[in-house]
Amino acid sequence: MTPLAAELKALIASEGPLPVDRFMALALGHPRHGYYMTRDPFGPAGDFVTAPEMSQIFGELMGIWAASAWEAMGRPQAVALVEFGPGRGTLMADLLRAAEALPTFRTALAVHMVETSDRLAARQRDVLAAANVPMTWHRDLSTVPPGPGILVANEFLDALPIRQFVMTATGWRERVVGLVDGALAFGLARDPVPQALIPAALRQGEPGAVVEICPAFHHLAASLAARRAPLAGLFIDYGHVASAHGETLQAVQAHRFTDPLAAPGEADITAHVDFEAFAAAAVASGLCAGAPKSQRALLFGLGLRERAERLAQSRPDAFETLRAGVERLVDPAPAGMGSLFKAATLASSDGLLRALPSPA
Repeated sequence: MTPLAAELKALIASEGPLPVDRFMALALGHPRHGYYMTRDPFGPAGDFVTAPEMSQIFGELMGIWAASAWEAMGRPQAVALVEFGPGRGTLMADLLRAAEALPTFRTALAVHMVETSDRLAARQRDVLAAANVPMTWHRDLSTVPPGPGILVANEFLDALPIRQFVMTATGWRERVVGLVDGALAFGLARDPVPQALIPAALRQGEPGAVVEICPAFHHLAASLAARRAPLAGLFIDYGHVASAHGETLQAVQAHRFTDPLAAPGEADITAHVDFEAFAAAAVASGLCAGAPKSQRALLFGLGLRERAERLAQSRPDAFETLRAGVERLVDPAPAGMGSLFKAATLASSDGLLRALPSPA
C-alpha cells in the first residue's frame, strides 16, 4: 500500500466515496504524497518521456511560435512568457535558445513558470540558471503580473482533474472511488446527477456510456480572460478534437499502463483532452479559440524539416538520435504522437488569433 493509498482509505472511511476529480487531484497534487510533489517522473529512468525530452527541435519550434506571436501582438517592449507545467525546464531552455536569433524579442521577455511542485521547480532552476532572462516561479497564474502574455503548455491539460458520469437505467450517475473489502475500487454514486451537468450533445447514451468533463477548463479560461491584455496561448496535448462518449482515464508507471487505483501517488494519472470542450470554455470566458491541429501539422508548419536538416548538417555524429526523435514527434499513425497529440491556440481577440502561426 502506498502512503497516499492509506490516507485515501482513511478519508473515504470518514467522508464517503470520492468523485474521480478529487481522487485525481490528490493522487497528483497531495502536498506530501502527490505524484508530482515527490519525484521527477520524466525520461527513461522515470515513468514517461515528453516531446521536449525527445528532441531539442520541439522546444526550438515553440520558440519560433512564441516569437511569431510577439510579432502578431505588435512587438510589445515587455511581454510575459508563461509556461504551464514546465517539467524539467527542457522546453523553456530550448525555446530561449531559439529566441537568441531575434534579440529584440528575447530582450522583451520575462519568463514566468507556473509550477506546483517544489521538487520540479528546483530542477527547472538548475536547467535555466544560465538563461539570462528575468525568471519567476508561481503556484498559479494569479501572481503573474498583468500585461501582454504568451503562453505555452505541453502535456499540461491532460493532468487537470476530470469528473466521470455513467449512464444507468435510472439516469447519469457520477463515478466515484470507494472501498470494497478494504481496497480502493470504482463505483457509482447512489443518486443520479442533474442532467444539466452533462453536455447537451452527450445526454443521450446507451447504458454503460461514459461522459468525462473537466471543470478546470473553465477556471483556467476565466483566469486567462481576466488578464484583459493581448494574450496568445499554445496548448499541446494528446486528446480528441470532438466531444464524445468514452472513458480515457489512465495511469502510467515505468512507461507502462497500469490500474489508476493500484498505486496512487506513485503513478501518473491523466485523461485525454477534449479539445472541443476546452475551446468552448475559452469562448465562454471571452477568449477566441482556434481549431485544433495535429502536432505533426504544427511542427511541419513551423519549419521542422528545415531545422532538422540544419541540425543534422551541424551534428552528423548525432544523426540517428535526431532522426529517431523527429520521427517519433511526427508519427502519423493513429496512436503516434504526430496524430494523437493536438495543438490548440487561444487569443484575446479574433484578429490576434488569425495572425498566429497556424498549420493548414
